[in-house]
Amino acid sequence: MPKVKTGSGAKKRFKVSAAGKLQRRRHAMQSHNLTKKSSKRKRDFGKSHPVAKVDVKAVKKLLGMK
Repeated sequence: MPKVKTGSGAKKRFKVSAAGKLQRRRHAMQSHNLTKKSSKRKRDFGKSHPVAKVDVKAVKKLLGMK
């Protein structure tokens, strides 16, 4: 049986936490018009958030997990 390839976009955007849960990076809207965004909002761009339950199966498939 051939190996399952990892989605190259998925490996850049998702990671598995130490507890085995999927985390997504929130990286949208941080390239321009930053002067009108609050410092708190800009700080939150880099934080990881859990993947929604309905998307876990699809993301695991993209990452080559079972």
